[in-house]
Order: sequence, then C-alpha cells, then structure tokens
Amino acid sequence: MFARFLPHEGDFFTLFSRHAALMVDCSRELAALMAAPAEAEARTRAIKTLESEADGITRETVRLLHKTFITPLDREDIHRLISRMDDILDLMEDVAQLVVLYRIVTIPAEARVLADLCVQCTEHVRAAVDMLSSMRQAEEILGLCQSIDQLETEADHVMRAAIARMFREEADARELIKSKEMVELLETVTDRCEDVANLIEGIVLENA
Repeated sequence: MFARFLPHEGDFFTLFSRHAALMVDCSRELAALMAAPAEAEARTRAIKTLESEADGITRETVRLLHKTFITPLDREDIHRLISRMDDILDLMEDVAQLVVLYRIVTIPAEARVLADLCVQCTEHVRAAVDMLSSMRQAEEILGLCQSIDQLETEADHVMRAAIARMFREEADARELIKSKEMVELLETVTDRCEDVANLIEGIVLENA
C-alpha cells in the first residue's frame, strides 16, 4: 500500500549530469592551478565550492533513491555511480589543498600533463553520463569508457616516469616527497575516473 505513494521514477539522470558538469569544472580549475601555482589559494577556494555543490547533489541523489519505489537503473548502481563520481571531486580537492598546505611554488611539468589528462578523463565521464538515459547510444558510451581506460594508462606511465626523474634529479628530500605525493594523487584521479567508466560499462551491458 505504502509503495503506491512513492514516485516510480526519479530524475536521476539529470542529477548525474549536473554532478558530472561540476566534475569537469573542477578538473579545469585544477589544471589552471597547475599552470599557475601563484593562483593556488583562489583556485583551491573555487574547487572547494564546486566540491561542496557536488556533495549536495550526491545527498540529493541518495535522498531521492530512498523515496523512489521504481528506479530507472539498479538501486545499487545508482548509489555506486554517484558515490564514485563524488570520489573524483574529493581527490581533486585533495590535490589543490596539498599545493596550498605544502606551499608548492614549482609545479613539475609532468603534474601539468597529468592535470590535463584529468580534464580529458572527466570530460569523457561527463559525455558518457549525459548519454546514460538513452541506451540507444550504448556503442558511443562504451567507446568513451574505453578512451578513459586508455587515458588512465597514459597517466600511469606519466606518473611513473615523473617519479623516476624526481629520484634522479631532486636533491631536496622534502621537495621530492611533496612532488611525488602530488603526481600520485593526480594519477589517482584518473584511476577513479576509470572506476566510474567500468561501472558505466557494466550498467550499459546490463541494460542495453
């Protein structure tokens, strides 16, 4: 009886798209920070604002999930997707905070490359998420997921090369530790994008 009073469809896809758009904006702010570390504090505030807004969408999604009787996707998939997307923004904020707290003024070239790869990954995630409401675009979505996997592999290579170079060239142990942590976090952003891509791929294969 109670189920009759619950909505049978929630607008989850709109929430996903809003969250993904904030993710892209956040990645672009992070790339701009890497290009101009003197602007780190202002960029970090902007990233925090975006991350907080995305947190609100995550909470809204979870509340809607509890209120909706019949959902357009598996309930667990909805929860996992919005949570893993949120992890991406959390990590990007961690990178920005690291630059501010460690007072990093010289950004390794590889970190800027990794930040650009993060932008590409989030743009692909957004494109895939925006198409999720129509499984008629399954092939396009799967292609985007494959591209994210390739970008993550490229990011892994960049990170490993960066760390190898740092150990060869950086004499200051403190600077080495700070730079190493930064590039590892940036690469982890692409890992989390790959996690989202893998989840989306599973959703598509189950529902197409």
